Amino acid sequence: MDHTAYSDTYIADILREAHVIAMVGASGTTNRPSYFAMKYLLGKGYRVLPINPTAAGQSILGQPVTATLAELSAPVDIVDIFRGSAAALEVTREAIALKDKLGIKVLWMQLGVRNEAAAAEAEAAGLKVVMNRCPKIEYGRLSGEIGWAGVNAGAISSKRPLLGSRGVQNHVLAGRR
Repeated sequence: MDHTAYSDTYIADILREAHVIAMVGASGTTNRPSYFAMKYLLGKGYRVLPINPTAAGQSILGQPVTATLAELSAPVDIVDIFRGSAAALEVTREAIALKDKLGIKVLWMQLGVRNEAAAAEAEAAGLKVVMNRCPKIEYGRLSGEIGWAGVNAGAISSKRPLLGSRGVQNHVLAGRR
């Protein structure tokens, strides 16, 4: 697969079908991007499991932190890598080893994280792969939430966005409520 661009359908299907995200490299520091992403995804109804060996045993946003993916129980739909590109291959290999036990379907590498070897191994193991994207940003873009704020609209439309149960600031992807 070409990992320089993804169709909206590919990304939306992943985000629509997922319920549990293991966030490798999650941080409890409130000004870190992983904290923002985790908080946003929790607010959209995802279960987010933070993985961080230095914070193991603590909690981030009320979620218990584990040191490794191996400490998790099934199911895990997406492994979201919030670590550098060099670390992605090691995380990928751990995810592949645990994919059947945990039910992992997707390996997602955050903005700035690209590792072609990791992507090739993940795809060979039957996982979907996304590189250099943020699920928080992609959810906001595809739900119309970012466009509602005047960013990335692409076109002028009178079409109303799908709203979640909490009102106008809580847009949802079609099929995910």
